[in-house]
Amino acid sequence: MERFPVVRAERLLSLTLMLRYRGRMTAPEIARELEVSVRTVLRDIEALSSAGIPVYAERGRDGGFALLPGFTTDLTGLTVDEATALLAASTSAAPATLGMAPAFAAAMRKVTVSLPEVQRAAATRASERILVTGSGWLAEPPYDPHLGLVQQAVFDDRRVRILYRPRDREPGWRTVDPLGLISAAGRWYLVALHRGAQRTYRLSRIVDVRKLDTPVRRPEGFDLAQVWQRRRADFRAELTTVTATVRVRCHRSAELAAGGISVGRIRDDGDGWQRVDIEFGGAAHAGALMWQLGDDAELLSPSALRDEIRARAEQLAVRHGSSAPDRTIVGEPARRPPDGR
Repeated sequence: MERFPVVRAERLLSLTLMLRYRGRMTAPEIARELEVSVRTVLRDIEALSSAGIPVYAERGRDGGFALLPGFTTDLTGLTVDEATALLAASTSAAPATLGMAPAFAAAMRKVTVSLPEVQRAAATRASERILVTGSGWLAEPPYDPHLGLVQQAVFDDRRVRILYRPRDREPGWRTVDPLGLISAAGRWYLVALHRGAQRTYRLSRIVDVRKLDTPVRRPEGFDLAQVWQRRRADFRAELTTVTATVRVRCHRSAELAAGGISVGRIRDDGDGWQRVDIEFGGAAHAGALMWQLGDDAELLSPSALRDEIRARAEQLAVRHGSSAPDRTIVGEPARRPPDGR
């Protein structure tokens, strides 16, 4: 029963913004924009007038409803770039993942109708040419079934009891004070207090979660962004990194930085090849990247890392050297993604 007043309040705000930034509009135009009947529009106009919003009607062929000149609202000052950024963000999976898709869509409608016609057209046109998605050609973004309940606990400042599975141990129960959620590189992390110490938990390792009625003890001045930057810096400091020189085809070298690889000096090597200095997080990281680049790259130095990667490749070749047992797979062959990717 509480939803209907909320829906109408949102519609009245949208109507006010439309009249404020678009000027005079007819009842049928408003009805089409808000996806309601003309009779509903007339009732909403009457409600706005009763609430003190200076809306008036103009009769005749070119008539309609308008606001008195000089009336202002709080939602002002958005540039085309700012509106484009907001509208492009609506293509992301994040609002849906958090269970906020309806609220986000309503907010985007208000932002859109608040813009003057020229800015609204430019921002909408730009946003229609951008798609942000967490899925790839084959892989889907990771799904965390407990994200909704954890998010609710974070918003409500309530403790949770989680059954957490560390990397090399059996799952165990622990009671934590959730402080914030972080989405990084497609994965969700929970920052929480456990026995007075700040911890970071990957949501994909939470086996079960139970929300408690106990309020969270939130530290004064807690800053989620600063916590993440500090945790990330600490992790990188503990990581055993190695800088290597890789010979790579020119058309693939641009993909390295775009893929989040730490790229240093780049030198032309001739014949369509370049030498690139890359910072790896160890032999496993280097091996994974070299496997991905295939014949388009060769690790030149240091020799110890080159030898380790060669040894890994030889072990892989030995394991796959003999014929595998015959396993008939029923179904159509795997399809290549569009454009040969």
